[in-house]
Amino acid sequence: MGACARHFVGQRNRMRFLVGLEHTMERWSNTVWQSLVPRQKKQAEVVGILRRECDDRALILDRRRTLVPNAFVIELPPESHRQLTDDSAQVVGHLAAQVRRHAAEQGYTFAGPVAVHLAPADDAGVGRFRIRSRISPLHR
Repeated sequence: MGACARHFVGQRNRMRFLVGLEHTMERWSNTVWQSLVPRQKKQAEVVGILRRECDDRALILDRRRTLVPNAFVIELPPESHRQLTDDSAQVVGHLAAQVRRHAAEQGYTFAGPVAVHLAPADDAGVGRFRIRSRISPLHR
C-alpha cells in the first residue's frame, strides 16, 4: 500500500473515532441536561436564553466590534444545584462553548474569557432558574 493510501486509511479511522466520540459526548450531555433543567425545559431553551442574553445586552463599540457579556451565572433551585455538583465542570464547559459558538456566528467579541457558573438560588421556585450576565475582563 502506498503512502497516500495509508494516509487516507489513517484519516478515515481518525474521523470514525472523532464521530464516535462526538456521539458519546452528545448522549452524555443529554443525560446531564435531564438533571439540570425540569422536564418541560429543554437544553435548547437554556442555550437559547444564553444566546438572547448576549443579543439583548450587546454593546456596539464601532462598525466592526460588538461587545457582549462573557460572565454568566445560572441560579438553580438548591436541589438541582446539588445534583450537578459533581458534573458542573462539564455542564458549564458545554454552555460556555455554546456561547462562544453563538458569538462567533454573530461576529461578537468578549472583554475576557467566557465563564459560566452554576449557583444555588434560595428564592428560585421548583423547576425555575435565572441567568445573570455581565461584561467582565477578568473572572472572579
